[in-house]
Amino acid sequence: MEIILKEDIIGLGYKNDIVNVKSGYGRNYLIPQGKGVIASPMAKKILAENLKQQAHKLAALKAEAEKKAATLKDVALCIAAKVSATGQLYGSVGVNQVAEELQKLGKEVDRKIITMKEAKTIGDFVALVHLHKEVTVEVPVKVVAENAPVEEKKEEEAPVVEAAVETEEAEVEAPVAE
Repeated sequence: MEIILKEDIIGLGYKNDIVNVKSGYGRNYLIPQGKGVIASPMAKKILAENLKQQAHKLAALKAEAEKKAATLKDVALCIAAKVSATGQLYGSVGVNQVAEELQKLGKEVDRKIITMKEAKTIGDFVALVHLHKEVTVEVPVKVVAENAPVEEKKEEEAPVVEAAVETEEAEVEAPVAE
């Protein structure tokens, strides 16, 4: 069944797209909710005429989305989560946490336009932000443990560096003593 979408539906399509869906999904969900209409030949002609008339508005929306994408381009998120001894998260890190972290950085992004495979372990993931039909931004997300063993490693490395400096000083002083 062909449906013309009246709004963006992540995972299916964007506003004014013609998509093929199962007839039950179209009749029982999309059409009654006002999210789509049946793509009859007359509806397709009306859609083409509307798109022709709104071409400059659509170009402005795309330009705005590209500006917003430029601000998100260099953003990298680090999310701390509770972790078991085996490295598994208690729960998961998903789009809600990504949206909250972006908001903390001053980037207003609706969680509904973010897609990400839920993180259930520590590691690096990618969240996709769908700003426009043709504009998508990849945001790297690093999930780390709350009780950060990374800080301990830095503390251990620091004395090693100091020890190396002391040995260099001893080597410099040794030739002077001779």
